[in-house]
Amino acid sequence: MQSSKLTQNLSFGLDIHTGSGDDLQTGCLEARRIRNETNRLDRQGWDWDDIKSTVVDNADHVNNTTQLIVDKALGELETYHDNKDDGWRRPYPYIDESYPMVMNHGEGYRLFLEDDGTVRFRITATRGTHVKGDLRGSPDHFDRLQTAFNDNEWRVGTAEVVHKHNEWRLHVTVTHETHHVASKHDADTIVGIDVNEDCIALAAMSQGGSVEDSAVFEYPSVKEHRHEFFTKRKRMQKAEQTAFETVVQTEERDYVHDCLHKVSRKVVEWVSQFSAPVIVFEDLKDMRESIDYGTRMNRRLHSLPFAALQEMVSYKAAWEGIPSDDVNPEYTSQRCPRTECQHTARGNRHKKRFKCQQCEFQDHADRKAAVCVVQEWFDDQYGNVPSLDRLPGRVRVMRRAASGAGGGPDSHGAVFASGVTSAGEARASGQAREKLKTVASAVQD
Repeated sequence: MQSSKLTQNLSFGLDIHTGSGDDLQTGCLEARRIRNETNRLDRQGWDWDDIKSTVVDNADHVNNTTQLIVDKALGELETYHDNKDDGWRRPYPYIDESYPMVMNHGEGYRLFLEDDGTVRFRITATRGTHVKGDLRGSPDHFDRLQTAFNDNEWRVGTAEVVHKHNEWRLHVTVTHETHHVASKHDADTIVGIDVNEDCIALAAMSQGGSVEDSAVFEYPSVKEHRHEFFTKRKRMQKAEQTAFETVVQTEERDYVHDCLHKVSRKVVEWVSQFSAPVIVFEDLKDMRESIDYGTRMNRRLHSLPFAALQEMVSYKAAWEGIPSDDVNPEYTSQRCPRTECQHTARGNRHKKRFKCQQCEFQDHADRKAAVCVVQEWFDDQYGNVPSLDRLPGRVRVMRRAASGAGGGPDSHGAVFASGVTSAGEARASGQAREKLKTVASAVQD
């Protein structure tokens, strides 16, 4: 068992009693000015310490809030400098939408927990201007916030005021200072994960080497919508109408972020059913250097949020006390999982079907890759791989299909209806669909 500091972001709506949304809008516009000024001075070559002191002295926010907004803007620049060799673009020098107000608890904002469970807020929108009211949100988020107030091992941290989906919201961070995560060395079940551009495949294997279960969570709508957003941006650039390019990028980011959050939550729920699990990913740090499939395919794969999905799964798993690890991904998609074969060739895989050219073993290609990830982990940890001759004959594939105009079984709903749900669950915006795909997993004569 190991201790680690974990932070969760809680989202609440604002029921304003004193002040108005206009006051919050003024504060976010001032935050935008601070952000743009920080970028302007950076482009002029100013030292970052001098930028902070100068901007703080001339801002209409309290000093602590201004410092946090500057830190957020400088953090964006630092991320750019760390990733510019991978093609990341410098943040826009000027943005024309509002920018989040970032505040410390007790200085820029404050929360008050009432005996009846109500949580009141006070936000300093600008110097001398306060907005007050009650928070609205899910019971789970209120429970976590109450824990952060009452438990000495928790603390309430920074918050951001944002305007999203036509309402004002407060995003509050709470941190558990000594959260306990199990050790990977004590795992009873090893869950291999293979992340693809349209699905995430999982295979759970016991220490004895038997495959206990497997599943494939599909999210084809992410691939489809990202292509739509890319096409929009290219047409705007061709027509030299780039005024709304940032808006399109924001819509794409929010859509993908929402989908991946829902998928990662379902993945962790699935993993949690096993005894003392450890989640094993492919190490993606050198993936960009190893991919060269032509301009169009490189664009698709280089820009996919593989790492983001892995981080979401790992983070949510850590909150459940589940550890994560990674292995070398080389040849996991091409290698036969049968320990007596291990034949490796690119021709073994054709789309979603894997068929070993040597022993004729067949399986769902992504599920098979997840099994190979587990085998890599066993080899790294113990120097040998448990004997494996066949896999379970069925692969559980879960995705969301929504009804409506144009609705075939592969149509997808709106952003709030995206993601996957467990078997048998249905919602008004769409229905979850689970398929069992039978594969010939034994060696064919």
